[in-house]
Amino acid sequence: MDNRPLFQARWSWGPLAACTLLPIALLCFWLWPFGQILCLTFDEWLFHSLNAPLADNAIWRYIWTLGSLRPFDIVVGLILLALLIRGDWVFKACQVREAFFGFLVTLILLVVIRALFSKWVDASGWQHDSPSMVFGDAIHLSDFYPDLEASWELKDRSSKSFPGDHASVLLVWALFMSLFSRRLLQHLLTWSLAVLFMLPRLVAGAHWGQDDYIGGLLMAVLALGWSCHTPLAAKASAALLRWTAPLFVLLARLPWVRRLSVVRAG
Repeated sequence: MDNRPLFQARWSWGPLAACTLLPIALLCFWLWPFGQILCLTFDEWLFHSLNAPLADNAIWRYIWTLGSLRPFDIVVGLILLALLIRGDWVFKACQVREAFFGFLVTLILLVVIRALFSKWVDASGWQHDSPSMVFGDAIHLSDFYPDLEASWELKDRSSKSFPGDHASVLLVWALFMSLFSRRLLQHLLTWSLAVLFMLPRLVAGAHWGQDDYIGGLLMAVLALGWSCHTPLAAKASAALLRWTAPLFVLLARLPWVRRLSVVRAG
């Protein structure tokens, strides 16, 4: 059995440079006046294409209303977690616990990057309203279902929509899974789910496209690079494996829980 660690405790300078320069390039393109025009032109078309059918197509409206509810984020999180810790899919059964902790470290780094980058965005005056607050002809899901907005946190607007933090989590998950995927089907399923779960905010108008493909992507790439292409993921996941070993010994005694690869992994 191949028990080599997933993460190497060394600096991978080539991939790290790429994961650092790409976010800088994305930000520079976004700040470039012509780049901003291109983004706005595309985003306006994207928003109206996705949002306009909400007015007359009830099925379209029901689907994206469900996807825009805060509790649905929990469902999305469980789906992503299930694929991450599914043994012998992307990761071998003996590797899923290490993969889980490696992703957890990457996610924590993403939160730190998100907090710092958001402060920079606010201080620089780059923040903007969501398209549902900009366009007068925008279709608001909350107008159709006002009770859902109050009780289930239906999200269809934001006065601070940049960067897309929801998208950054989906993108960092997709990038992390793709880093270790070896089959085309794995890549296709991973990215199809990431795009699908980003769509509710775009359809409802809570985010511009650029909030995701610029803001969300640059944060995700930066987090992945500085986690997986530095010693951080290797050393942090190894430490977490040691510290949590007694907990997993206890979990292995539970009838149903012990069947999970993340529990059975050595």
